[in-house]
Amino acid sequence: MSITLDSTPAADGFRMPGEFEPHQGCWMLWPWRPDNWRDGALPAQRAFAAVAEAISRFEPVTVGASGAQYEFARGALPPAVRVVEMSSDDAWMRDVGPTCVVDRAGGVRGVDWRFNAWGGLRGGLYFPWDQDDLVARKVLEIERLDRYRAPFVNEGGAIHSDGEGTLLVTEQCLLNRNRNPQITGAQIEALLKAYTGATEVVWLGDGVFNDETDGHVDNLACFVAPGEVALLWTDDERDPQHVICLDAWERLHDARDARGRRFKVHRIPMPGPLYMTRAEAAGLQTRAGAKPRHARERLAASYVNFYLANGGVVVPLLDPRTDAAALAKLRRLFPGRKVVGVPAREILLGGGNIHCITQQVPAGARGRGRAGR
Repeated sequence: MSITLDSTPAADGFRMPGEFEPHQGCWMLWPWRPDNWRDGALPAQRAFAAVAEAISRFEPVTVGASGAQYEFARGALPPAVRVVEMSSDDAWMRDVGPTCVVDRAGGVRGVDWRFNAWGGLRGGLYFPWDQDDLVARKVLEIERLDRYRAPFVNEGGAIHSDGEGTLLVTEQCLLNRNRNPQITGAQIEALLKAYTGATEVVWLGDGVFNDETDGHVDNLACFVAPGEVALLWTDDERDPQHVICLDAWERLHDARDARGRRFKVHRIPMPGPLYMTRAEAAGLQTRAGAKPRHARERLAASYVNFYLANGGVVVPLLDPRTDAAALAKLRRLFPGRKVVGVPAREILLGGGNIHCITQQVPAGARGRGRAGR
């Protein structure tokens, strides 16, 4: 069973681990919304299945699918991937699933952030979002992991941890008034520390240009090891992304992590710029309460949005002009892991990518193996 706790992870000696630390397994959700995934979601479902298959080469994968989609998802996914029935409003497990924390004894617990579809009624992407807000609790019930229900709105993609007390976040997202208008930035930082065990929060400015999550950090920058950050980069000074990347570079250069180290920053080439085509936009259905998507809309494409698995790195393939360079760079950054590219434009069309649709459960003495079969 899963118990809801009244304390905080920091008070109980728990920390948010780095994604490069060992995992029990990975969770995903099955896409279905015809207003977000074109052509009845079939192209996206094929892309999600390819991601699940790639990750399952390295660690157990579980996919939550609605009752209406369960049988189809079971048939479309490899037998090695576990499928469970789970309602959701969309398929962004990174943001609606639990952010797990660990302690020195090997215990694993989960943080259940309050979710408002990236902005609620002040710019959120769809309404209602009540089923998404239940996903983290359901995952923790299945995993039999105790739960902290956070008292503020946050998403898993808005934070990145080095596992040693440092968080990366963006001001554009976490200080946006459509998340927590009733509390100050200082209070948000204190809450982040309480619910992740971090002692140092490094604030970057904006996220990726035109990112509809209001600039999630996981699309812009991430830890590849303690003290080392991968940062999306473009040298094109005419591109609005350039000034964002330069600002992030300067902030990282000036910052120190929780252990007082300077950051080593690795530049990851930006694909594109990429845009939604007319044919892609025509395959979407209009639905009340959901953000419309239009042809020629710039897509927030980034190779930083990868998934670290046990011994592997699953990377979105987005642009034939830059895919090889990005894969080569990531292979140099992760010499001990197998880097696997998966075609991911269909995921990008929905507003995110591989990191956004996945959420790891870290390895631990309690709950070991439950993320798999």
